[in-house]
Order: sequence, then C-alpha cells, then structure tokens
Amino acid sequence: MPDDAATPATDAEVDLTEPLARDDQPLPHSASGEVTAETDLSALAPPSRPARRWTPKRVVVTPAALDEEHGRRIVERVEALGIEVERLKANRLTGVRGETDRETYARAKSTLAVVVSPPSRRTLQPIAPSADWRVDLAEGCPAHCQYCYLAGSLSGPPVTRVYADLDGILAGLTDYVGTGTVTSRSRARSAEGTTFEASCYTDPLALDHLTGSWQRAVEHFGAWDAPVQLRWTTKYGDVDRFVDLPHAGRTRVRFSVNCLPVTRRWEGGTSTLEQRLAALRRLASAGYPVGLTIAPIMPLDGWREHYGHLLDLVEAAVAEVPDLDLTAELITHRFTASSKEVLLGWYPRTTLEMDEARRSVKRGRFGTSKHVYPKEVMGELRRWFEDQLAQRLPQCRVLYWT
Repeated sequence: MPDDAATPATDAEVDLTEPLARDDQPLPHSASGEVTAETDLSALAPPSRPARRWTPKRVVVTPAALDEEHGRRIVERVEALGIEVERLKANRLTGVRGETDRETYARAKSTLAVVVSPPSRRTLQPIAPSADWRVDLAEGCPAHCQYCYLAGSLSGPPVTRVYADLDGILAGLTDYVGTGTVTSRSRARSAEGTTFEASCYTDPLALDHLTGSWQRAVEHFGAWDAPVQLRWTTKYGDVDRFVDLPHAGRTRVRFSVNCLPVTRRWEGGTSTLEQRLAALRRLASAGYPVGLTIAPIMPLDGWREHYGHLLDLVEAAVAEVPDLDLTAELITHRFTASSKEVLLGWYPRTTLEMDEARRSVKRGRFGTSKHVYPKEVMGELRRWFEDQLAQRLPQCRVLYWT
C-alpha cells in the first residue's frame, strides 16, 4: 500500500483515491433526481462558454494509473494532442486549492486526473429507471447547466477523474449479466437484456476525445455475445469516432435535448440542439439504437409551442432513417432546498424558476424531499408529451415519465 494511503489529505491536497461524488447515501443520483447528497458550493458560478472540445489546462496521472494499460493509452492520447501530462509521485494532488472558493473551483474545473477507480465504484449500484446497473468510467463534466442535479453531490474540488482500469471494469460486468430489475420487469424493454448506464456522473462525449474509454466500451459490448446493452446520454455532438465502430446494436446513445429557450439559456458549454440532433441522426443511420432524454421538462410560457418545435426538429432529424430504434425518457424539473442554494450561488443572476410556492413537496425513500410541479401541472405535461410523441413519432417507445 502506498505511504500516502495511510494519512488523510491536508486542506491543500486532493486525495485522488476518493470518489468525486459521495456515496454516503444509497444512491447519490438517479435519472429522476431522487436522493441527491448536497454540498454548499455557493459563489462558484462558472461562466457559460460556446461548446468546443474540452482542453484541460492541467493533466495529471497517478502511479497506479500508469500501471494500467489503458492509463498509458490515455497518456499517449493526451500527449499526442500537445498537452503535457504531469506524473505524480503519489495519489495526492496539490496546487488545486486557491485563495478563494472561486479560484479553487476554476483550477479544479480545468484539471483532468487519470486515476484508478475507487473500490466503491467497482461494485455496481442499481440506477432505476434508466438502467439495471450504473457503471462509472469517469467522474466530472465540463458543461455548465444551471439546473445541474449533480452539483450538490461533490465531496471536494471537482477535478475530473478518468479511470485507467477500464479493462478490469469492463471485465467485471460479466458477474451482473442476468441480474437487475429494470429490464426484466418491463415487457417493452425485455429485449434489451441487462442494461448498464455509463453516464451517471459525467458526459461521455465531453471526455472521449481525451480517453477513448467509451469507444472501447462500445467495442467491448459489440463483441460481447450476451443479452446486454450499454447506455449513455450526452449533450454533445462529437460522434465522428463512433460512427464506424463495430457496435452490433448493443449500445444505445441518448441525446439530452430540450426546447430552445432552455437549451440557450441554461445549458452553458454544450453543443447546440441542432448539433445534438444531427449527431443522433448520424448514429441512427449507422445502426445504433438511439434515444431522447427530454430533460428537464419545464412549463415555460408558451411551452406547448416551444416543445412542439423541439419535436418538429426531432421529426426532421430521424426522417427516413432505416430501421430506426428510438426511445424517449421524459424527466421534469425538480430541486431540493439545498441544491437551490448551491445553484443560486453558482448562478446568482439565473432566470431559472425555483419558487417553492409554485411547487409540491415530494418525499424520497431515504428521508429526502424535493420540490416538483403540482399534480395537475405534471398531469397536463405528461398527457401532452405522450400524445404528441404518439402522433409525431409513433415508432418512438417512451420508457418512463418522472
């Protein structure tokens, strides 16, 4: 065991053996926003910026990560892009914490660490209703969505961690085949087999140009002769590397989409809606099962017209795609009292509606509570979406509403 593993990190260090998102509750995040551990990160609002391939200002690699073949592959890939890689002597990262919280956040947000996954991440957790199991290939995301469900679950400075032990992670999935409840209890999803969600704590297309991890995962599932499906969702359109991969139809790529007022106001640093839908069409045309994650749904002024326009764009994007396999996951906006505090600290001038007086309180299984839309609003939204999807995209299967 390395000497540094026996002593706790100091305030000036980041312990890279610890997960970025806490696991002190049974499930810090689910597709429905249930059970989110919160941390006060007020006054850390990152600026929105145009979408582009993320280029970290600092890349570090731990000794254990260099012992992994995939860790060395990541280092080679990053260095080939002209980015210097700092080889650490231990699993502690210094130079991240600044004199202010804002400075610390900025440094962490521009840092990429190549590490070995923590043991807690190698024991898979269920992630209903999205999939049977959550598999983590990385933690951290460079996007700046003002409604982010994960912002409050960070255990420290949000240094993005990518996992070097990818080959072991993928090999370990065999033990979970034939288990889980999401696909087994749903007749509509039974053909998917055992499903693995690989984007809970990150956005794959924000990082794959640096790691190649999701490309390798797609190839792994494509060569895996078993009833399994890899699933991940993204707000980016950088799919060039995936189009020609031998995926065998065992990876479903879902694109997180929303109406234009939401996308343009509150999704900083992501690809445009048009770019995401063009990417969806490219992958669908290449034989991938694809999906829409319409989230978070909001009853804005004129919401029927705005979401109607979104569905018009989706219709055009999938028109005449042969053998289209399309799903939809419908997720409404919700927040907790503490996540509201965090997000208002990040974005003090946000126009995002988080008014408790306009919401109902929903109690979670683990003593948490969140503010959701009133029952009548939820019912109206649900009826409209299910009716419009049935009319406009009859080939689309709605997996769940929450």
